[in-house]
Amino acid sequence: MFSAKEMIKKRRSVRSFDGKGLTEADRRKLSEYIDSLSNPFGVPVEFRLLDAGEHDLSSAVIIGEKEYIAAKVSRSGPYEIAYGYSFEKACLYALSLGIGTVMLAASLSRSTFEKAMDVQDHEVMPVASPVGYPAAKMSIRENLMRKGLKADDRIPFSKLFFEGNFETGLTKDAAPAFAEALEMARLSPSAGNKQPWRAVVDGNRVHFYEYKTMKDSPLGDIQKVDVGIALAHFEMTMEEEGVPGVFVFDDPGIETPDNTSYIVTYEVK
Repeated sequence: MFSAKEMIKKRRSVRSFDGKGLTEADRRKLSEYIDSLSNPFGVPVEFRLLDAGEHDLSSAVIIGEKEYIAAKVSRSGPYEIAYGYSFEKACLYALSLGIGTVMLAASLSRSTFEKAMDVQDHEVMPVASPVGYPAAKMSIRENLMRKGLKADDRIPFSKLFFEGNFETGLTKDAAPAFAEALEMARLSPSAGNKQPWRAVVDGNRVHFYEYKTMKDSPLGDIQKVDVGIALAHFEMTMEEEGVPGVFVFDDPGIETPDNTSYIVTYEVK
């Protein structure tokens, strides 16, 4: 099995591919992995690996792709969280095979993707990602996009994570059991690099929140998808460090800042 922390630190959004497509061995491994994916939120997420040429799939910001990974989910329960969690695990596994990914929403040829995924009225496909081997050099457009998004910048640890309440910024020394997992959550990718996850450490529990800065779309709350990505990073790191726990929906009633809402709690077993 791959090292989650190693892949999280290595992961970047890839928009320029070598144009060769996946090897049969890597395609089989990736297909088997996405078919086996589950999440701790009780919401099934259905993945498919799609041939770009066969389904006329494209994105204006991608070069050299031959295939895409896509997923759909029913609009029920914490579906955005489950979706982001599951899709990020697929992306990290792909990276362990040397396969590049980038989650795309607005820049997709959406109608063709939804047709290929057979999206029904009760379902939604928030994102899809090209899959392939990164080109030797990023395109000029990709470099400009990364600079515009400040893709490598992250909000400081103590501005994202808190101790007991939202008034006291958390230091890594104050919560050593959670420090590495929270740092891996901090490194998560997000739409517009808005980094909407927040967390409050409370004894053996970590309460996660969404700091909302974007309006919902017909696809749902895309920033909840981003929080799901951070939750995947957090849980995978905790498990890798031998300190597993469980996600529970148990709002502690902590007073929250404006535009901030409770999502879920991680409790160490």
